[in-house]
Amino acid sequence: MFCRLGDLRSKYVINVRNGCKLGYVDDVEIDTVSAGVNSIVIRGKLRFFGILGREEDIIIPWEDIEVIGEDTILVNHVLPPSREEHKKSGGGFFHILTED
Repeated sequence: MFCRLGDLRSKYVINVRNGCKLGYVDDVEIDTVSAGVNSIVIRGKLRFFGILGREEDIIIPWEDIEVIGEDTILVNHVLPPSREEHKKSGGGFFHILTED
């Protein structure tokens, strides 16, 4: 299967470990020596409409990609603990105000 960067950017990424929607592919990292794709990058979500910046980007190694489908990319990726806790808590406005 051949896929262009533009095709990847229109696909939604879902983590099969917990069913969490991670977002759309924003960029890819390419190894210039082997000409292979190392990872896909999902831009961090905005915090409070961008006023408080954005979360860190999610970098998913190519090995963690399970399936590239028509509309979605399924990945088996372990998120850092801070990101995992935020997903479980649901985030939201009040979560931002109580962050340490």
